[in-house]
Amino acid sequence: MRHFCSVTRAIIGGATKFAAADAFTAFYRLKELQRQTAPVWDRVDILVTPTAGTVYRIAEVEADPIRTNSNLGHYTNFMNLLDLSAIAVPAGFQSDGLPFGITLIAPAFADEALCALGDAAHRAAVATMGATNNPLPPARPATPASSGATIRVAVCGAHMSGLPLNHQLTGRGARLLLQCRTAPQYRFYALTEFSPPRPGLVRSDQGVSIDVEVWAVPSEAFGSFVDGIPAPLGIGTVVLADGSQVKGFLCEAHAVRSARDISSLGSWHNFVKGG
Repeated sequence: MRHFCSVTRAIIGGATKFAAADAFTAFYRLKELQRQTAPVWDRVDILVTPTAGTVYRIAEVEADPIRTNSNLGHYTNFMNLLDLSAIAVPAGFQSDGLPFGITLIAPAFADEALCALGDAAHRAAVATMGATNNPLPPARPATPASSGATIRVAVCGAHMSGLPLNHQLTGRGARLLLQCRTAPQYRFYALTEFSPPRPGLVRSDQGVSIDVEVWAVPSEAFGSFVDGIPAPLGIGTVVLADGSQVKGFLCEAHAVRSARDISSLGSWHNFVKGG
């Protein structure tokens, strides 16, 4: 490691204090924190923070590089760890003339929306490129506005909040409307051949009520969402406990003949927890 910068060498060399078991413990802890923080995105669309909490002079960084760089990452280090998307943009200048920036944060795969918002925030605060007097390039033509129309979709498995495929909803601008149950007309099966595993919801005369989340999916994004659903799953009409009907995931009956019936659990979350 003699060719490394001394600071880089010191950081990497710190790994000798840890065993492989420590890495697994940290990984499990990270997954726990991801599950704990995921519900935040049911209540907010965008999180805005300073990009850095302060500005250091070069001499300050050179005198204590590890501490100062750690401080500079206070508002950013968690983003990769929690699998979020983000964009940092200039936001003007402080009273002492030093630059200030903000970071816009959203769930994974929200990059397109963040880029548009970041561009608007940048242009609202700063008229030039960096510290130069060069003007910002012309804004790109706006894309056609959303119609605002949505389609209500009930999800009962890996697309639910905090689960692996939820980004396929949030990345399309979908919003969680409510958590409820279906009418007692369905059997529930574990389709473990998928990665990640998914449930199969099948209409039955001997059915039970199953936990679902109902999401409002923008109409213009509904087609691409449905196009990504693999057989034997598909979108049909699901009856909720209050008698209302929404679009939702259903499964072809032939696919559950050898699958485990988990109807008694009543919820995919219960199955994921080891039910």
